[in-house]
Amino acid sequence: MTGQAHWKRIGLRRLPATVWALGWVSFFTDISTEIVYPLLPIFLTVTLGASTAFVGLVEGIAESTASLLKIASGWWSDRVKKRKPLMIAGYGLSALTRPMVALALTGWHVLGARFIDRVGKGIRAAPRDALLAASVPPDQRGAAFGVQRMMDNAGAVVGPLLAWILLQWFTTDYRVLFWVSTVPMIGALGMLIFGAKEQTVPEVAVVDTTQVPLTATPAFKSYLGAVALFTLGNSSDAFLLLRAQSVGVPVSSLPLLWLGLNLVKSASSYPAGVLSDRIGRRGLILGGWCVYGLVYAGFGFATEAWHIWALFLAYGIFYGMTESSERALVADFYPDAQRGRAYGAFHFVTGIASLPASLLMGWLWSVFGPAVAFTTGAFFALAAALWFGFGVRPPRHET
Repeated sequence: MTGQAHWKRIGLRRLPATVWALGWVSFFTDISTEIVYPLLPIFLTVTLGASTAFVGLVEGIAESTASLLKIASGWWSDRVKKRKPLMIAGYGLSALTRPMVALALTGWHVLGARFIDRVGKGIRAAPRDALLAASVPPDQRGAAFGVQRMMDNAGAVVGPLLAWILLQWFTTDYRVLFWVSTVPMIGALGMLIFGAKEQTVPEVAVVDTTQVPLTATPAFKSYLGAVALFTLGNSSDAFLLLRAQSVGVPVSSLPLLWLGLNLVKSASSYPAGVLSDRIGRRGLILGGWCVYGLVYAGFGFATEAWHIWALFLAYGIFYGMTESSERALVADFYPDAQRGRAYGAFHFVTGIASLPASLLMGWLWSVFGPAVAFTTGAFFALAAALWFGFGVRPPRHET
């Protein structure tokens, strides 16, 4: 088999430079994010004295507020037919929040920083996905999103590993690590500005470009409904880290636990994306949601540290199966001129459902304990899988 044939067989044939540039942007961004994120729940509850419910409030408000901007930024990027300026603004805002977390003196300071960080994500997410989808033909969308998610999750491996090294041999002060997390964000901005190429957004004469796609097709609305139901049970991963600590995983090992999760996510994202191009998105999404339900039930009843390690690795399989497939499926519903709004609607739904999801998890944990809290999340996931399986008929690689 020739080298060209080999790359074609695994789905990497001539993926454009913009796909790889956006992958590197995600890589550096997640190094920065994942230095901070595994330590943030402990920083809030131990260092700053916040409650478990407040952790849910921080994560829920941050994600849900960002969701309002995701739909607006997607609509605006379609309107002006440019994606990169909004992406640069979004990544720039996130870069500013790293020093804010390092300087935080109360939980409310962290809430403010997380809010601004998620505003940045809200501004950049839909234009980024629309630009990525426009950079490749329909039969490579899964592969393109697989590359982006693979590199995103690879950054999420490097970040915790760097945090663990710093905590083991250089400092036990979380604030130092938060300062260090600023550096890779500068790298992400550089890759975006100099590496990603703006794509021309075509005119579609028969479509009212002011219309938000959420109101356009019943199939897409049904898909968003299933995603919303799933997200109601998909609370912040910060609760998984708190669960790990409560079962007996040492705080110093949390970055390694997070590293293992993201290593599995990274390794499985690209193959799953390519597979979704070949066999369709449906089976991977359904299977991933079922895996999530089983894993969450496992978190509820875990009693040993090794249970947590095994569940975290299985949780990475869920991410690999669904992240690329869910995003690629959005592009299958709409032409390029509407994809900014389509991705805005998708991110809006997942973001707006994050607030009640995290608040519900925090409340159930505080009142009834972790078993009830995690089992409830599993129930939502399995119910969403039934909705998706019987109520959603997605298109197949539409242009």
